[in-house]
Amino acid sequence: TYVCLVLLVANILRILFRFGCYVETPLLWQSIVVIATMLSMLDLCTNVRVATELQTKKHSFTDFEWSHFWSWSRFTLGFLAVFAEAMLGTPQLYCNYQNKSTEGMSIKRVMMWTSGDTFKTGYFLLTEAPVQFWTCGLLQVGVDITILFQVYYYSRYPQKPVSHSASHTTSTKAL
Repeated sequence: TYVCLVLLVANILRILFRFGCYVETPLLWQSIVVIATMLSMLDLCTNVRVATELQTKKHSFTDFEWSHFWSWSRFTLGFLAVFAEAMLGTPQLYCNYQNKSTEGMSIKRVMMWTSGDTFKTGYFLLTEAPVQFWTCGLLQVGVDITILFQVYYYSRYPQKPVSHSASHTTSTKAL
């Protein structure tokens, strides 16, 4: 599994390197094939380990033992996969909060995000997808609704940005 990890990182970096400096097309295709092969190998290793672990001790993400890094349960792998996607909106949410503004964002765009994520979560619930899928879907819808609220709130009640000179003079007066 560590060989798979090294080859994945190396080939992803090779593809990224191509954006900055031309690399021949056969090398690009080689990297794509190696990445696909390594992902297949990791899937096979995970399936074999999970089947073996059903008869022995299970490891979870909270073990934090490097020797068991790739020995996560199927639940943990599924959770990490959908949790990463569910958290896509949080940097925008935080940025909006920090700036006290949603300048450049439209309510229509955020409503489209929310409706898409709501549809996806509804699909997970109706098809009885594993619990981690619909849980993370609900989290993603919650983030979308919060961003939607920010767009509404900051457009309705614009915040005045604090200038650096004003905050400096305020802190000087406090001394």
